[in-house]
Amino acid sequence: MKLQVSTSSLPSTRRAWPQPGALALAVVLALAGCAHPALREADELSRANQLNQAYAVLDAAAQKEPQDHALRAAQIRVRTQLSNRLLMQIEGARASSRWAEAQAAMQSLREIDPKHPRLAFFESELQRGQKQEATLLTARSLLREGKLERVEALARDILSESPQHPGARQLLSQVAQARPLEQQGSLELGPAFQKPVTLEFRDAPLRQVFEALSRSSNINFVFDKDVRSDTRITIFLRNVTLDEAMRVVLNTQQLDRKLLNDSSVLIFPNTSAKQREHQELITRTLYLANADVKQVQAMVRTIAKVRDIHVDERLNLMVVRDTPEVLRLVERLIASVDLPEPEVMLDVEVMELATDRVDELGLKWPEQLSFGLPAVGGGLATGQVPIGQRDEFRGFVANPGVVANLRGSSGNVNLLANPKIRVRNREKAKVHIGQKLPVFTTTTNFTGQTSVAASVSYLDIGLKLDVEPTIQLDNDVVIKVGLEVSNLIRQVTGPGGTTAYEIGQRTTSTTLRLNDGETQVLAGLINDEDRRTASGIPGLSGIPVLGSLFGSRNDTRAKTEVVLLITPRIVRNLALPEASLTRTPGGTDASPGAFSGLLRPNAKVGVGPSGGGGAAPAALAAPRDVQAAPAAPAAAPASEATVRLEVTPQVTPGGTISVTLRNESGLSIRGEVEYDANLLQSMQGGTTPGRLPVELPARGDKVFVMRALPASTGKVTSIELGSVQATGPNGESSSVRLEGSGLVTVEAAR
Repeated sequence: MKLQVSTSSLPSTRRAWPQPGALALAVVLALAGCAHPALREADELSRANQLNQAYAVLDAAAQKEPQDHALRAAQIRVRTQLSNRLLMQIEGARASSRWAEAQAAMQSLREIDPKHPRLAFFESELQRGQKQEATLLTARSLLREGKLERVEALARDILSESPQHPGARQLLSQVAQARPLEQQGSLELGPAFQKPVTLEFRDAPLRQVFEALSRSSNINFVFDKDVRSDTRITIFLRNVTLDEAMRVVLNTQQLDRKLLNDSSVLIFPNTSAKQREHQELITRTLYLANADVKQVQAMVRTIAKVRDIHVDERLNLMVVRDTPEVLRLVERLIASVDLPEPEVMLDVEVMELATDRVDELGLKWPEQLSFGLPAVGGGLATGQVPIGQRDEFRGFVANPGVVANLRGSSGNVNLLANPKIRVRNREKAKVHIGQKLPVFTTTTNFTGQTSVAASVSYLDIGLKLDVEPTIQLDNDVVIKVGLEVSNLIRQVTGPGGTTAYEIGQRTTSTTLRLNDGETQVLAGLINDEDRRTASGIPGLSGIPVLGSLFGSRNDTRAKTEVVLLITPRIVRNLALPEASLTRTPGGTDASPGAFSGLLRPNAKVGVGPSGGGGAAPAALAAPRDVQAAPAAPAAAPASEATVRLEVTPQVTPGGTISVTLRNESGLSIRGEVEYDANLLQSMQGGTTPGRLPVELPARGDKVFVMRALPASTGKVTSIELGSVQATGPNGESSSVRLEGSGLVTVEAAR
């Protein structure tokens, strides 16, 4: 074949075309020459990281030439970059409480983009952040004073606005560590309710018990009209606080209380009707960040038994209306479950290793021998031929007659897929790498006029990988893996010309448990084919060695193997809540979240003598039917006075410490109880911090109650008796020997 090209239309002169690099440079220079000077200046300023100056240049140029679209586009682009940078500055300054810097960045953002959608959000957040910081300072000062309930209320107010506020969460943790579990459900009461008392009544009217409590503590008691004040009660409590004594009386008499102020209490029957009449209800809107609001609603209904609850699935919020005690329990329950779900990054590597080898050796002889009468145009005559022309018969074989096969080939294929998938806990992820084969389906309708309808469906072939991870708390990942590898073998033609395919398929499924960062190899999906074919002259092709002269052999070996490597890398595991949220007092079955009826560990309940050497602090006078035990006979004055000091050896943060001083001599003793005011707080008050004056009569004793402050967590402190003086009946002085240990160990936070 010849190709002819006519060149008569081409000019006779030759042109030297410029090189591609020179042409591109010329275009750039031409565009640069045509560009606006403000664009070049703004581009230089942007490269020097001076976005404010670049925006000012573009803004001034755009005001002079408002119809220049290039200037407008560049201005919008630089303004977007500058806005993003200012937003990052505002967020960083807000997180570190640099309010002046955040306000300056806000003002800059307002100047360049007064309609930015996040301006209103950050303005409210900055105001809220400054108010929350002031609230935190107030709460920390209250924490040092030991007012735990007030601190908890302020911290929860902050968390209701900012659920992840680190300062408020730290305050809640400190409050929980400083308060024993049995006291976590009680409200903060005034100092008068913490006064130690002793109750010893047998078959006394209920009115008389509350009259004695009121006289000793200056607490006002108001009774509902349905309270039977003539109900008889027998109670013996020694060395308990007024609050504990009052709760014991109310729980045993089917009564409840309502605090009117720091010194007034309303007593009413503990019935459903009276609860609805007297209990104050609070409505609280709780926003959930991670948990499903429907599941939380079911949990709250089951455990807290709330009265009224409404959920909004659109905003993932829940509105609860109940008593303050129940709402406190609901908040703790939600805080323990509203946690972000774990996530894992799965690094998957799939390899298909394929090798094939073909060996073909020998002579290929003709498979057919023709003998007949030649035709005029070549070949053999068709139809019937006369046998009389047998001399003209000829033999024919295919051309070429003999073919020598000397061929050998080999191949090596390595197909690699390396997807990285980020999956949430217990969620499924799929990877499909391959192709879709069309499969046609025809439907013939023979009713009336024959019609044929065709439809197409697609068949997926290639690599399919399904994974479902489950992240454990010990940073192990349990993975359900499903792997399928399919390939097209051949195409099959069906009835009516339809097309089908023969597909080869290899599948596996398993469940793995891997450590974070551990790699597991799954192999063994092998497809091994070994085919041997031979063709040649029968009988002769089977002769050893010489058989290759009379035939051809074809050996084919194909082997493929699929290898899967999977490595989990945990992005975020479940952050377990603090112990204060997982151990929550629940009240009683009838009143969830109500006051605890437990007493302090050193309180004594039961029948006991009311007399003795010295009275317990603020002891209440017993009625006439309570008989006092005879006083122990006074011993003769000894030459040396002995005072025994007993303290509670180990307490939890916020727990109470009982300090008992016993005078085992016949002398009067005066002194001061000395302690560290930064670690302990006296429940009896006192004018001098760290010192309590004490007077012990002969054979008498004295009991003081102290509380371990949050600062004492994990420390060992000492309570001592100093400035001791012993005086006899006639004014003589004597030495004093102190026995016992005043060491107190405050447990560390768990």
